[in-house]
Amino acid sequence: MAGKKWSAFPHPDKAYDHAGDRLAKAWKTLHAGDLEPWPDTVRIAALLKKNPKLGKDPATLSAALQEAWRAYHRGDFQHAWESGVALGALGASVAVKAAGIHATYLVDDARLKAARFQEAAEFAAEAVRALPGEANSHYRHAFALGRYSQCISIAKALAEGHAGKVRDALDTTLKIAPGHAEAHLAMGVYHAEIVAKVGTMLARLTYGASAAAAEKHLATARELTPGAPIAWVETGNALLKLDAERRGDEAAEAYDHAMRLKPHDAMEALDAAFARGQLA
Repeated sequence: MAGKKWSAFPHPDKAYDHAGDRLAKAWKTLHAGDLEPWPDTVRIAALLKKNPKLGKDPATLSAALQEAWRAYHRGDFQHAWESGVALGALGASVAVKAAGIHATYLVDDARLKAARFQEAAEFAAEAVRALPGEANSHYRHAFALGRYSQCISIAKALAEGHAGKVRDALDTTLKIAPGHAEAHLAMGVYHAEIVAKVGTMLARLTYGASAAAAEKHLATARELTPGAPIAWVETGNALLKLDAERRGDEAAEAYDHAMRLKPHDAMEALDAAFARGQLA
């Protein structure tokens, strides 16, 4: 992904610039959905103890990772990706999230979008091997692989077993962190997409997927993070996948709710803008 400059975040706002101590103060709000631990020196030292190959200087690594997250939250997604990649598995969470959000909303070219998600999924898989006990190692892999699967044909995605890999990664995420709202969202979307792609009966018999499970996970995510636009955006998206004709009004209500929430960072601003676009 290095080289060509990425398209800029179109909604810059000083409120998304969490410089200095502001990042730590806003961290719980910013990461209510993914439960990313605050990357202070103690946290990094603990990770290095689990895998000494990841580095030697917790203080330096912690400062670099915090800067990568500041870049992500203000919408400097390319810098966040590159900084995260430079940190190896320690930076996978911020790198994959930055690349994924940018590709989702700010990349129009289908081939480039697929390539971005594929590269992010491969990097996330490295983090799973390096830090298998971290919930977000598995969640970022599910996120990137799931988005990549949406970019390719249904036949190819099913043939390559992506559905099972995404499901396994999300199951692992939720075993480690049952309150991971974004994993619940992704699981809800997973169930909805499988039902939409192969039909109710085959979804249940082959993949254990159902519309009821989709709605249960989506509801859990909304309960955990009612102020997050993405919880409502993905609800709208999933409802349209399940039954666009009958659930269209509910989906519109979800998008309307999302667009009315106050964004706390660049991702939330993009989520809210997407919701507005769905209602235009």
